[in-house]
Amino acid sequence: MAAEIVRVTNEEQLRQGFDIRKKVFVEEQKVPEEEEIDEYDVISPDVHHILLIDDGIPVATGRLIYYKAATAKMQRIAVMKDYRSKGYGRVLLLALEELARELGLQYSILDGQCQAENFYRKLGYEVISTEPFYDAGILHVRMQKTL
Repeated sequence: MAAEIVRVTNEEQLRQGFDIRKKVFVEEQKVPEEEEIDEYDVISPDVHHILLIDDGIPVATGRLIYYKAATAKMQRIAVMKDYRSKGYGRVLLLALEELARELGLQYSILDGQCQAENFYRKLGYEVISTEPFYDAGILHVRMQKTL
């Protein structure tokens, strides 16, 4: 895998990330489309989107928002089905964490789907929620990592 890590700076790149999210969350996981797009789906100093491109094909996306003092919240982490279990999710999350460190943040928090909990644990995240909770009809746990 030799994916290019792209920090989204234009509307075309943003749309490519939306396309990945639509396929993963809306089509595969049946998240209502109106719940998938929100106020952070813009190019702004307050939100940072990353796109992974492999051989010209957008294959993964994620975003970072400012959550609370010194803490980034990683969100909308999605990898296209044919590219899962090949290291793209790991590269994406590490790129988001590196960006958070560059922004001076010390912690990363995320709401991970329960089915992906072990993936996040392998990257150093610990569950901090007392029990799983539903988000968009899918069970999640809140996880945190010191950067």
